[in-house]
Amino acid sequence: MFQLLFVLVHAIQPVLVPLCFLCAWMLLLLIGWSLFSTISTSFTKAKQMHSVPCSNCRYFTGDYRLKCTVQPSIAQTEEAIDCSDYRPIPGFSFHSQDTI
Repeated sequence: MFQLLFVLVHAIQPVLVPLCFLCAWMLLLLIGWSLFSTISTSFTKAKQMHSVPCSNCRYFTGDYRLKCTVQPSIAQTEEAIDCSDYRPIPGFSFHSQDTI
């Protein structure tokens, strides 16, 4: 049994080193691609969530039990980006932080 295994290992030995080399580099490339994809998706999601205007709305309470008095089911979610009930706080500009 071990003699057959010994012959098999010696037969594939010239191919084994380049195959392991390619597998190692493919693994590193897949890990790098996965990290890049995750970071890119995170930045896209963060940018989208920063466009939710709820915290600058006069109906936003800031209380975790009732975030919005008009539409509590969509408060602080992506659905609230184009909220028809959005009313800005008087004297507060939504983009005032971008002009600094």
